Amino acid sequence: MSLNFRWAILALAALLTFVVPAQAQRVTPVAGGTITAVQIQGNVRAEAETVRSYLQLKEGQVYDPAAADRSLKALFSTGLFSDVTIDMQGSTLVVKLVENPIINRVAFEGNRKIEDDKLRDEVQSKARQVFTRARVQADVERILTIYRRSGRYNAVVEPKIIRLEQGRVDLVFEINEGDVTGIKRISFVGNEHFSDGTLRGKIRTVESAWWRFLSSDDRYDPDRVNLDRELLRKFYLSEGYADFRVESAVAELSPDRDGFFLTFTLNEGERYKFGKVDISTRFQGLDPDTLKSFLTMSEGEWYDADEVDKTVTAIQDAVGSLGYAFVDVRPNIRRNKDNLTIDITFDIQEGPRVYVERIDISGNTRTLDKVIRREFRLAEGDAFSTAKVRRSQERLRNLGFFEKVDISATPGSSPDKTNLQVVVTEQSTGEISFGAGYSSSGGILGDISLRERNLLGKGQDLRIGLSLGTLSTLIDLSFTEPYFLDMPLAAGFDLFRTTNNRQYIASYNDESIGFALRAGWAYSEHLRQTVRYTLRETTIEDVLPWASQIIQSQAGSSVTSEISETLSYDTRDQRLSPTKGYLLRSSVAVAGLGGDNYYVRITGDGVYYHTLFSDDVVGSIGGSVGAIQTFNNSILRLSNAFFIGGDTLRGFAVGGIGPRDANTTDALGGRYYYTGTAELSFPLGLPREINLVGKAFVDVGSLWGASDQIYGVSILDNQLMRVSPGIGIQWVSPFGPIRVDYAWPVVYEPYDKLENIHFSFGTRF
Repeated sequence: MSLNFRWAILALAALLTFVVPAQAQRVTPVAGGTITAVQIQGNVRAEAETVRSYLQLKEGQVYDPAAADRSLKALFSTGLFSDVTIDMQGSTLVVKLVENPIINRVAFEGNRKIEDDKLRDEVQSKARQVFTRARVQADVERILTIYRRSGRYNAVVEPKIIRLEQGRVDLVFEINEGDVTGIKRISFVGNEHFSDGTLRGKIRTVESAWWRFLSSDDRYDPDRVNLDRELLRKFYLSEGYADFRVESAVAELSPDRDGFFLTFTLNEGERYKFGKVDISTRFQGLDPDTLKSFLTMSEGEWYDADEVDKTVTAIQDAVGSLGYAFVDVRPNIRRNKDNLTIDITFDIQEGPRVYVERIDISGNTRTLDKVIRREFRLAEGDAFSTAKVRRSQERLRNLGFFEKVDISATPGSSPDKTNLQVVVTEQSTGEISFGAGYSSSGGILGDISLRERNLLGKGQDLRIGLSLGTLSTLIDLSFTEPYFLDMPLAAGFDLFRTTNNRQYIASYNDESIGFALRAGWAYSEHLRQTVRYTLRETTIEDVLPWASQIIQSQAGSSVTSEISETLSYDTRDQRLSPTKGYLLRSSVAVAGLGGDNYYVRITGDGVYYHTLFSDDVVGSIGGSVGAIQTFNNSILRLSNAFFIGGDTLRGFAVGGIGPRDANTTDALGGRYYYTGTAELSFPLGLPREINLVGKAFVDVGSLWGASDQIYGVSILDNQLMRVSPGIGIQWVSPFGPIRVDYAWPVVYEPYDKLENIHFSFGTRF
């Protein structure tokens, strides 16, 4: 070994002797050192004492790495800091902080389809809150979820941060909404007994098409697809397929991401018929045979789960009305797979004895509690009834005061008590509406009305209306108190002024001004009675020189003081386009309690609706009758006579049939009338959301019994039944109902005024 090499080794050894100890002195002790001081660095808004409260290491304690780690997590969990380090520098514990900035404002850019307010309500990041990246990322997902619900699966959301002074930032969500992602195709796999077209008509989701621009049902929505699964199940169960299952519902996004392919995989199973249907009961004194009239199915018919549910409800209500408060009706179903029948026994037994302890109402910031409570069919202390709770919920929804009504039962203070939690979401009840329309019987129409259906939160209804037309004008003010003196009595009044141009049928105009007082009450859910007192002054004016002598003799004013009552029984499933049920109504009016007119008027009408062949084909048959008889030597004035035609008898003009002056052809009205209508409503093969249906009808009617005759006047009058078949089209458009009817009278008098085309259009906006 050379001398130089030895000297090199000795020099390296000497260097290591000094360097290694120096490096060892800069290593922070891992544990065991006592903390003599705690120093907080980097905090601007957070107080030092606040930071110290999250530390699990204090002065005088021995440094513990585990405690330091817990302190680190506690500080991060506050959301106040984006970075935290804890270190020992000698005997001093140093905590270095980097604070999260404060959000100055939250803004949205690029959103046109969804308003800022709706997005701002959804995001968790708010102005004057601490900015955190985790919260912002969660907000991005929330915004995307909103767009996906509206069918925009191509939406992109990118958060931008604009840094300001004093640790503040502006948070901006830049949004590219993309196009609506619709449904390109809906397919079914496994359906052997029903076509794809039939099943598409049973679900809510529809394929995209240009005419569906006013609907969102052609956009992919997972929640709607789940509803479609249930709708398919209910349809198959109603057709007898008791073993039906939806195996899967898969939505695949097309390669170009402009639409979804929705595929339902079905397992139809076998089709069953009703076998033996019976009723059993455990109540003493209750004869099951008396309840068999409520069975809506019979042996040999195809099984229908909807009919089973309806029967359960009907039996439960019937038994409850007999005084049995706690009733539980259970349909015991037995499948016979050998002969494909289902035996059902409706077992009536005593349900659990549960009473309503308390009814709690929330969400009604405006509507008074008593307005909600009076719609309940049960009160605190009553026996709990699911049917009555369901009916109470329906009554609250029918008020029109609430956007949403939820009623749930929660445990009470003891096992035999329950509390009802009523949660409502109020909606606007004030309305200002403008109307415009045209009718071939009424001319051009226009109206404006102001209405408040929940005045001062008391459920009172106030309306002011003005209707202007080429042939008639109406100004009215109406007020209704639905529970007068806290009783189930709807009381109110009406003030009105009307003018009618009757020059086109009888060579005169008339004007009426007056008021009415009314009160109505319900005997049951379907039966209702209304009593009304009306006082009006009617003036016949602008009588043409060549008008009938009967009209000329009645020119001037007369006063009518009338009291009337109306009894109605209504079981229709809906008012606008009924598909089942019936309406019966009768009215009796007597005039003579003061005034110039003395008469008794009786009218009655009814209509029955029923589906034929399918739910889309609805048949109806209805009619009306009326008679008016004067007394006390009073004449029948034109303002009190009946006029038939137009809407009441298509194919004829308003006042187109009935008694008429032979010389002037002026319509004079009549004392007696009847009308009848048979109508069939059917689909036209177009998509159901277009709401276009066809009509076929036959109208019949007659009007006779002229007013008191004037000497020398020849009156055309007979009881011939007019007959007028026709066809029509009705469109329930977003702008209002539009209907066109073409009727051709086949039985009529030569002097009748005909009107083949009857067109009506109305809108509210």
